[in-house]
Amino acid sequence: MSDKNEMLKAGIIGGIMGFLMSFLMNFLLIPFPSDLLANCLNNGMSGLISGFMGGFVGLFMYFKMATKKE
Repeated sequence: MSDKNEMLKAGIIGGIMGFLMSFLMNFLLIPFPSDLLANCLNNGMSGLISGFMGGFVGLFMYFKMATKKE
């Protein structure tokens, strides 16, 4: 399998993990806000955390697959 395919697979896995983190954070931890500013801040925090988790898990999975390939 080429590096591009492995990076794509790792990115998809990381994206799914980021989606799940954002979904669970918005559904369970952050109640629906009463005003627009609070809603924007909540979505921004959720996006920051899910983006970080998506990138981190995707990169971790890529390194794990790359070392397994060797």
